[in-house]
Amino acid sequence: MRIGIFTDTYPPYINGVSTSIAMLESALRKKGHQVFICTVNADEHAYNFEKNDRIIRIPGIPTGIYDYRLTGVYPLKAIKKIKEWNLDVIHSHTEFGVGTFARIMAKQLDIPLVHTYHTMYEDYIHYITKGYFDGPSKKIVEYLTKFYCDKTATELIVPTKKTYDLFKEKYEVTRNVHIVPTGIEVERFYRENNNQDETKKLKQELGISDSDFVILFVGRLASEKNVSFLIENQVYLTKKNNHCKLLIIGDGPDIELFKGQAKKLGIEKNVLFTGKIPWDKIHQYYQIPNVFVTASHTETQGLTLLEAMAASVPVVAFDDEAFREVIVHDLNGYLFKNKKEYRNYIEKIMNDKNLLNRLSRQARINGEGHSSKYYAEKVLDVYHIAIGSRTLKERRNRSFLDKMKDVIKRGFHGG
Repeated sequence: MRIGIFTDTYPPYINGVSTSIAMLESALRKKGHQVFICTVNADEHAYNFEKNDRIIRIPGIPTGIYDYRLTGVYPLKAIKKIKEWNLDVIHSHTEFGVGTFARIMAKQLDIPLVHTYHTMYEDYIHYITKGYFDGPSKKIVEYLTKFYCDKTATELIVPTKKTYDLFKEKYEVTRNVHIVPTGIEVERFYRENNNQDETKKLKQELGISDSDFVILFVGRLASEKNVSFLIENQVYLTKKNNHCKLLIIGDGPDIELFKGQAKKLGIEKNVLFTGKIPWDKIHQYYQIPNVFVTASHTETQGLTLLEAMAASVPVVAFDDEAFREVIVHDLNGYLFKNKKEYRNYIEKIMNDKNLLNRLSRQARINGEGHSSKYYAEKVLDVYHIAIGSRTLKERRNRSFLDKMKDVIKRGFHGG
């Protein structure tokens, strides 16, 4: 199958969506499919064609929201190459810019369009409105989301039931909605696949000793991730055990705010910030902690939880629907509703080595079920549904006939 993935975030830029796309691309190629990428270029004036034109990077302008860039919806220089790809299906991973271009190409070339919805936009609207007109803005977001996901897509993919309910119950979309949890390359995070000497070296660099109990958070450092909750509760945990440390990996607009919070609370020695860690090194950092935590309320799935579990690290997470399909309470971690429960679960794990070992073993077992291989298989099922009764051979034959018509037409006009 010839698959075109359209996305506004792709390596070397790293976030959850970029990671999931890289995993999907790799898994699809391993299964013998040809994958083509249309994405955004960091240079707002240049087109880049890479890997024998299998990757097209379209000029993008900064949006002011993290590192995201927005492209034009009809980049002429990319169209000819995309036509030459002779795609069987287009898979879009964004609603705007490149996503709109994907819809135009699908319509013009009569190619089925599968769309994956990754981001709960209503939770991020404050970055644009700065607190003004949030109500009307959320209505606009709802309208645009329904239009892009319900009116233009052949099939729609969401990662969790939480997102499924958003579309079916709140937005009342009529389109098929397939729940396909995003996969990861679980093998990268296995303890046996990581260098223990490198882990010791990292711990020394970070000032972490073997006697420390390490709590890990990985993610964007912004208000919606609720990192301040973790820092606030670290005061209590540090008083209970001075060897308890919170390791925060990531960068974002509020990193200095969080550093200031830790200093103000007098726990800067027990709250460690690494900044952004490259994707090809992050797996080594997952070998350090005893437990992984998140207090975020805005996730559609939370790939970092899966990465932690693959590394045999149990998870303590806010009791959000996005996490309930991953965390089984008291089996591979705990779900908390308030700061009292959060503190109790961390303290419970910290003081019971047998419990920690049991949760760790089960986390690894459950993490194995989220491999990129199974993710690709489920996505391929959706591709086949989108293509429907029209076989790939029929599609390619039709494409050949269309090209011949163009040749004949140019001939009549002296082209």
